[in-house]
Amino acid sequence: MPLLGSLIRKAYELRQLPIDIINVDPVTEQENVLKKLLLKAQDTAFGEYYNFSRIVGRHDFSEQFCATVPVHDYSSMFKNWWYRCLNGEPYVTWPGKVKYFALTSGTSESSSKHIPVTADMLRAIQKASIRQLVSATKYDFPDEFYEKGILMIGGSTHLRYNGTYYQGDLSGITASNIPFWFQHFYKPGRRISREQEWSVKLNDIVMNAKAWDIGIIVGVPAWIQIILEKIIDYYGVITIHDIWPNLSAYVHSGVSFEPYIRSFEKLLSRPILFNETYLASEGYIAFQRPGNLKSMEMILDNGIYYEFIPFNDANFDSEGNLKPNPEAITIGQVEEGKEYALLLSTCAGVWRYLIGDTIKFISKNRSEIMLTGRTKQFISLCGEHVSQDNLNRAIRMFQDEYNVKINEFTITGISYGNLFAHQWYLGTDDKVDPVVAACKLDEYLKILNDDYRVERIEAIKNVSAEVLPLQVFHDWMKAMGREGGAHKFPRVLKNSQLKQWITHKNSYKIHTGS
Repeated sequence: MPLLGSLIRKAYELRQLPIDIINVDPVTEQENVLKKLLLKAQDTAFGEYYNFSRIVGRHDFSEQFCATVPVHDYSSMFKNWWYRCLNGEPYVTWPGKVKYFALTSGTSESSSKHIPVTADMLRAIQKASIRQLVSATKYDFPDEFYEKGILMIGGSTHLRYNGTYYQGDLSGITASNIPFWFQHFYKPGRRISREQEWSVKLNDIVMNAKAWDIGIIVGVPAWIQIILEKIIDYYGVITIHDIWPNLSAYVHSGVSFEPYIRSFEKLLSRPILFNETYLASEGYIAFQRPGNLKSMEMILDNGIYYEFIPFNDANFDSEGNLKPNPEAITIGQVEEGKEYALLLSTCAGVWRYLIGDTIKFISKNRSEIMLTGRTKQFISLCGEHVSQDNLNRAIRMFQDEYNVKINEFTITGISYGNLFAHQWYLGTDDKVDPVVAACKLDEYLKILNDDYRVERIEAIKNVSAEVLPLQVFHDWMKAMGREGGAHKFPRVLKNSQLKQWITHKNSYKIHTGS
C-alpha cells in the first residue's frame, strides 16, 4: 500500500534529521569514541593490564593509548586474551561474557579465526544499518520502494553452540539478531536462512523467488550472481526484473564490485542502484551515501576507534606481514591518495587490531574511503606493488574492451629463471584468448601502476594467463569449505593456497581431458 510506504519513508526521514544537522569534527568524534571505550573497558583484564584508568585520565589520552597498547594481529590477541573468552571467562577484553564469535578466514588464511561479537557490537551494527536505510531517503525512490522485501544472503543463522558461546559467520549472527520490526521485510526468511548446506539453501531460494516482491538485494557479488542466474534459468525468463519488477538496489560488501558490473548488468532489464558497504567481522566501518560514486563514508561515532598504518615497505614485509614497531597515525593525520592498513579498537574487545584490509582516503574532510585490498593480497615480488585495486581495474578494462565477462580471477607470482613472472587465472564461460588476455592485462597494469611498469622492464620477464571454466573456481571454494554467501575468492594466491589451487585445477583438467 502506498500509504504504508509513505509512512515508512517519513519515519526514515525523521530519523535522518539529527544526522544531517550535527557536523562534528572527525578528530573530536574519534576521541570521544576512544574515551568511551577506555572508560567502559578499564575494569577488564585487558584494561587493568594496560592501565586504562590512568590513560583515560590524561589530557593526551589518545597519544598515551597508542604508546602503551601494542599493535595486535590475530595470533597475539587470541594467544594472550581471546582464548579466555572462548573458555567462558567474562571481563577479559570487554565487560561481560562474549556470547558470539564470528568465524572468518578472510581470503589469505586457511584456518578459521574466532572474532568476538559482543552485545554492544551487535547494537552498533544495527545502528549503522539503520543509518544506511535512512540515507536511502536521499535517493529518488517511490514510496512503494519502502514496502518491498530485502533479500539478504549470508551465512547460516543456525549457529553452533560450543558450551560457552555460539559461532558462525557474522552475517548469520546479525541475521539471527534482526529486530522484530525488520522481519516483515527480511528474505529469504528464518527457515531458509537457517539452512547450513549452500546447495539446499540456493534451491530453496530459487523455488520461493516468485512469491517474493524484492526491492533490495544484499550480499557478496559472486554468490548473488549465481542466485540471479539460477532464478532466471529456472523460470525461463530473460532478466531478474521479470521475476522481481520492483528490484531497485543491490548492496554489496567485502570485495570490489568493479569486475562484476558487466555480469550484473546483463541480468537486469534496467539500471538499479549499486551501493557499497564496509561491514567486516570486526564491525560496521563505512557505507556509501548518495552522491558518492566510488567512495564510502566512515562511521566515526559508533563504537570503533580507527588508526592507520601506512602500507609501505617501512611497515610491512614482502609477504604483507607487519614489521615490529609500525608507524600508526590517527584520522587527523591521514593524507588523501595514500594507502593505509586499518587498526581497530572496538566495543567488541578488539584493541589496536590489524584487520588485514587496506584503504585509501578519497576525501579527508568527509572521511570518505575506498577499499583497495588486503595486506596479504597483493603482489610485490620485486617492488612492483600491485594492489587488488590495480587488479580489479585491469580486469574491468579488459571486460569493457572485449565485451566479455570475467566472473572470477586470481593471480600469483612465480619464478622465471633467475627473475620473476606473473600468472593470471581467469574464470569465465565466454571465449577468451589467454595470450591476448595476458598481453592486455599486462598493458593495463603498466598504465595503472608506475612501479609495475618499471619492474616489467627489469625483473618481471613474463606475464601469462590461463582461462578456466567458472565452475572450476566455484568447485575450489566448495572444496575449501568456503561455498556460500559469506565467502570471497582470493584475488592473490600464495603459499599453501596456491598449492591447493594448482592441485585442484590440474585435477579438473585431467578429468575433463582439457
